[in-house]
Amino acid sequence: MFRVGLQRVAQVARLQHQFAKGLTISRLHTNSVLANQTPLGSFHIPRPTRIVGLNSLSDNKGARKVRKRVGRGHGSGHGKTCGRGQKGQKSRSGNSKPGPGFEGGQTPLSQVFPRRGFKNPFKRSLQPLNLDRIQHWINTGRLDASKPITLREIYNANVVRFKEGVILLGRGAHALTTPITIEVTKASTQAIQRIEELGGKVVCVYHNKLALRALLHPEKFAVLPKSAQPTNTKLRRFYANPEKRGFLASEIKESYTPVSFNFERVPNHQISSEAKH
Repeated sequence: MFRVGLQRVAQVARLQHQFAKGLTISRLHTNSVLANQTPLGSFHIPRPTRIVGLNSLSDNKGARKVRKRVGRGHGSGHGKTCGRGQKGQKSRSGNSKPGPGFEGGQTPLSQVFPRRGFKNPFKRSLQPLNLDRIQHWINTGRLDASKPITLREIYNANVVRFKEGVILLGRGAHALTTPITIEVTKASTQAIQRIEELGGKVVCVYHNKLALRALLHPEKFAVLPKSAQPTNTKLRRFYANPEKRGFLASEIKESYTPVSFNFERVPNHQISSEAKH
């Protein structure tokens, strides 16, 4: 047992001697000499010049920057005024970089001209649509007057482009000769009068952003969402007014049900049929 232990100690000592001898050779020989000694077509990796250990680990040069210590005497080069010079705005504490809108102390332009009014967050930008344009689209076969004309038909036929809704106006009322049933966001009195003279019907329907997106692009919904009711008092009064032909008015509810308004969540049969195929 003791003999085996001595053999292992001798073997370890021999390996250490060979490793140290290899390091000495690698220090003495240059890369050019080693390259000449290596045969052609072989790959040579030079031996390491130093042993990496816990005592030799260190950061790369420039990885740690010495903190600038100011106000520690003039011998340091950053004493007294701390490298800021004498007086002036840039020498003051906390005011070397004023914020945007600062004009050197004079009254800023934002205060010289005060703001007036406010921005209405509930304002909707409705696209105008006139009666003569509708008649022209019917004459060219791009609108079907035998079916209710909703915002989806107006959008698909490219009558007008809109983002939040359509307001029906009465320009070219004499040009409209076809009785139609149309659902829009709002309608003027002249447009309502002309369509009803011809035996048609106008219904003003409310759509929020989600309901309008589901109406124009139903292929993006597996289940069409329930349409939201008007949110504020002004809109509720408008769509409940029979003179404005609002869809919430009792007279309109009894005689007509809007096609473009979902009173409940509806499965999209178009998507379900495509998934089955």
